[in-house]
Amino acid sequence: MDIQPIDKIRYAERIISRLSQAGFEAYLVGGCVRDFVRGVSPGDYDIVTSAMPDQVQALFEHTVPIGASFGIILVIEGHHTYEVATFRRDGPYPDGRHPSCVCYTSVREDVLRRDFTINGLLMDPTTGQILDYVNGRADIQKKIVRSIGDPVVRFNEDYLRMLRAIRFAANLDFSLDNATKEAIQQNAVKIRKISAERIREELDRLFTRGGSRRGFELLAETGILKHILPEADRMRGVTQSPRFHPEGDVWQHTMIMLDIYSQERCSDADSTLAWAVLLHDVGKPATQTEDANGIHFYGHVEQGRLLADDVMKRLRFPRMQRENILDLISQHMNFMNVRKMRPGRLKRFLRMPLFHLHLTLHRLDCLASHAMLDNYEFCRLQLQNLKDEELHPPRLITGHDLLAMGFIPGKQIGEILQVLEEEQLENRLHHREEALAFVRERWK
Repeated sequence: MDIQPIDKIRYAERIISRLSQAGFEAYLVGGCVRDFVRGVSPGDYDIVTSAMPDQVQALFEHTVPIGASFGIILVIEGHHTYEVATFRRDGPYPDGRHPSCVCYTSVREDVLRRDFTINGLLMDPTTGQILDYVNGRADIQKKIVRSIGDPVVRFNEDYLRMLRAIRFAANLDFSLDNATKEAIQQNAVKIRKISAERIREELDRLFTRGGSRRGFELLAETGILKHILPEADRMRGVTQSPRFHPEGDVWQHTMIMLDIYSQERCSDADSTLAWAVLLHDVGKPATQTEDANGIHFYGHVEQGRLLADDVMKRLRFPRMQRENILDLISQHMNFMNVRKMRPGRLKRFLRMPLFHLHLTLHRLDCLASHAMLDNYEFCRLQLQNLKDEELHPPRLITGHDLLAMGFIPGKQIGEILQVLEEEQLENRLHHREEALAFVRERWK
C-alpha cells in the first residue's frame, strides 16, 4: 500500500474515533469496505454515522455542507475530504434521481436503501469488525453484482444505477445477478432521463478502471447502449474485409481494441485514448459499400469525425478533450502512408500534439486486426533517430528580418515564414544566408 492510502485511512479512522468518543455510532461504508474484503487498497473512504449533520459540523473544524438536506457533510482532514452521512431512509424518488425527502433512522435501514449488496457493507476500522445486513460478503466471494431488495425499485429510484451495475461488473470482473440484469433490460430506456454529464462520468470510470470490453458488451446485451450511444451500437454486425480484418465485424474489432487497452492501461491521464478507440470507426456503418473487389468504407474517417463530434457534444465533453479525440480519429488512417511521406510531411506528422496517443491508437488498431506493426515500428525508429531541432527547426530568419528587407506587415509575412519552415523540414535550407537568398529569389 502506498503512502497516500495509508494517510487517508488514518484520517478516516480519526474522524470515526472522534464521532465515537462523542457518543455516536460511526462506520466506514460502501466501496472502501468492499475493497478491504477483496484485499484491494481503497481510493476513497465514506463514513456513515448516527450523528445529525449539525452535530457533525460542530465536531470538526473544516466542513462543507454539500448535501446537508440529505444528511451529507464533507469533512476535510489532513488535506483529504470525506463524505460523512447520517443514517437515513429515503422517501419517494419522483424524478428518478433524488428522494423527495429523507428521515434519519438506524444503521440497518440506512444499508437497506443502498444500491448493491457489495456496496452495503459497514466496517469499524478500529476493530476490523464488518457488519453485513445484505449478504454482501457472500456476493463478493461469488463475484456477483446484485441489487439490495427489488432491483426494479432500486433502479427506479435512480436510473443511473443501471449503468453503475454494469460498470461495477466490468471494473471488478463480476457477473450481474439474473434478476438485476433482467431489471436493467426491462427499464433500459429510462437511462435517457439521466443527465449527459452523469452518463459520461460513469463511462469514463468504465474506461479507466478496467474491463471496458466486458462493460460495453453488457451495455449492448442489456439494451442500454442503444439509448446512450446509438452510434456505437450500430457498429454491431457491420462486416469488414476478411483480408484486413480477420477478427470479424466493426464491433468485434473495437471490442478487441478495448480489451487490449484495458489490459495495458495505455493512458492513465484520462479517458481520451479510450474514447478514440471506441469511436475511431464509428463512421463505418454509414459508409459501407461492397463490389466485386470486396467491402469498402470510403469516407469513414470524415463521417466518423462528424458522428463522434455529435456524441461528445451530446455528452457535454470538455472542449479540449473533444478536440483531441477528434484529432485522433481524423489521423488514424494516415499511418498507412508514413513510409511514403516526404520528409517535411513526415516530420509534421511525428510532431503532432499528443503523438504518443496517436501512435498507441494505431498499434491497438493493428493488434486488433491484421497484427502488422511495420508502420508503428517505422514511426518509433524515426522518433528515435530524429533530433528535436529536426522536428522543430529554429527559424533561420524572423519577421523582423523580412520587414527589414522591405516586406509590408501582414499575412504575407506569416506565409513566407511557413514556407521557410517547410524548406527546413525538407532538408533544403540549413543556414540563414540560404534562407535570405531563397526569399530574395522567390519573392523578388
